[in-house]
Amino acid sequence: MLFSNIYQNKKVLVTGHNGFKGSWLCFWLNKLGAKVTGVGLPIPTENSFFSANKISDLVEDFTLDIRDLNSLSDLIIKTQPDFVFHLAAQALVRKSYKDPLETWSTNLVGTLNILESVRLLEKKCACILITSDKCYLNKEWAWGYRENDLLGGPDPYSASKACAELAIKSYVKSFFSDQQNPFVKIASARAGNVIGGGDWSEDRIVPDCIKAWSKGGTVELRSPSSTRPWQHVLEPLSGYLLLGSKLYNSESLHGESFNFGPQIAENNSVLDLVKKMSEFWEKVKWVCTLEERKPYESGLLKLNCDKAFFDLEWHSVLSFQETIRYTIEWYKSFYEDNSNIQSKSSNQIDNYIALANKLDLGWAK
Repeated sequence: MLFSNIYQNKKVLVTGHNGFKGSWLCFWLNKLGAKVTGVGLPIPTENSFFSANKISDLVEDFTLDIRDLNSLSDLIIKTQPDFVFHLAAQALVRKSYKDPLETWSTNLVGTLNILESVRLLEKKCACILITSDKCYLNKEWAWGYRENDLLGGPDPYSASKACAELAIKSYVKSFFSDQQNPFVKIASARAGNVIGGGDWSEDRIVPDCIKAWSKGGTVELRSPSSTRPWQHVLEPLSGYLLLGSKLYNSESLHGESFNFGPQIAENNSVLDLVKKMSEFWEKVKWVCTLEERKPYESGLLKLNCDKAFFDLEWHSVLSFQETIRYTIEWYKSFYEDNSNIQSKSSNQIDNYIALANKLDLGWAK
């Protein structure tokens, strides 16, 4: 029974439901039998996983800005969710330099509004708040960051996510004790550098490659040596769903934070990523511009996920090669046979679950 069958017929609210990770999460929740309500802004790109898979037919779809506290609170009270997954964010580092106020207000105030809204619930609810692997004060060292390492970041995006984590800790201590609110349990999840089929966002390496290569163009690699914990979108989503299922019936996980990322050995550079993608996509072309990182973007980032392994029995499933293969196969299906993309998405989830089952991961049984 996947995730102990806990999501069957449960009411689940997802913010950022029409974003890349949010739409994959909604698709998976629908397969799990959940009744999903989605909250998000209009999609800024022509193509999206949300539209390709007709997610609007699978969820109750609301266009709403999470910075609007009154509207958000009204919807949460009306919905009475059993689970909340908060993914809505301004998620781009370079854009955070162009519009820092939007970044801060969305990532910090938006998270505070979620916390304020679920405070009003008088029913059992597990609330998973997604921040970022970039919430850590990154010293670009060889060790993976643990959940108790220092938070921070020089760019507005990273700093806003670090502050969201601090806000979550404050609210848990101040307003969500058993005496103040015995109904709502909260945890945060930190993941990033997620790739997979269906992402057409700006300023992300895989979408940049796909958009260029699908038209026979060349992609520019501005930081080819930058190293990231690349992971397929299904990896952190399995972690979020597992954390939600455990938190729903657990006191010990309340207020905790968890990293979800690949094995340390799976960290690879941007150039490694593109070279591996070229094995699955014909006529690939790229050029390394060797641009200095102006404005600043981290060059080396790793996560330590031991806590998720010991407390949740979670670890990543896909190798780097499998991650790239899943990603490219989805895009090739989209561009070659878009009419069958829902089946492709569903099959990738099923195949991922089968691999997790072979690895004896409890959530996949």
